[in-house]
Amino acid sequence: MNKQKGFTFIEILVTVAVVGLIILVSSSLNKDVIVFSRIFQSGLNAADEARKILRPMANEIRSASPSSAGAYPIESATATSFIFFSDIDSDGDKDRVRYYLSGTTLKKGVINPSGNPAVYSSMSEVNTDIVHNIQNGATPIFLYYDAYYDGTTNPLPDPVSISSIRLIKINFIIDSDLNKLPSATTISTQVSFRNLKDNL
Repeated sequence: MNKQKGFTFIEILVTVAVVGLIILVSSSLNKDVIVFSRIFQSGLNAADEARKILRPMANEIRSASPSSAGAYPIESATATSFIFFSDIDSDGDKDRVRYYLSGTTLKKGVINPSGNPAVYSSMSEVNTDIVHNIQNGATPIFLYYDAYYDGTTNPLPDPVSISSIRLIKINFIIDSDLNKLPSATTISTQVSFRNLKDNL
């Protein structure tokens, strides 16, 4: 009786198939982990970008005051645009600040006054991209409330009575790709105007 030591062809074939399957499953799992990590990081970056913008934006809006020419602190208020006057560069002059949606980007336009009396020339407006990938759709970016807002009352109806505005609610729905994960991130804040209070 002659016993041969070693593996048969079938044993080698099964071993190679099992090892190949293990490698395939582990590489697929590794790929999924990397893709999920990128998706998750992308969502965090978008939300972080919006949060970093909201704080200075809220501070500028909160300190809205009459323009250097004496105009009312708020010039215009719509669902996708808000124009007001505030000394955002601390030079003593009230700048005209315009936050507005252009496509899926929230932009900021600033006009420094010139001359005496002060004039705000639209030709000198400096525009900056503020928040990208805004997907608000029919949801307003800006909602406006009067002095009677208690947290549950409805916003002022369109067209908004500018002299009635005492609080603004800002909402961003951010999503770099609506067809892919992560799902949209909603960032919001509300700001009351320091210089427009009725109870002084």
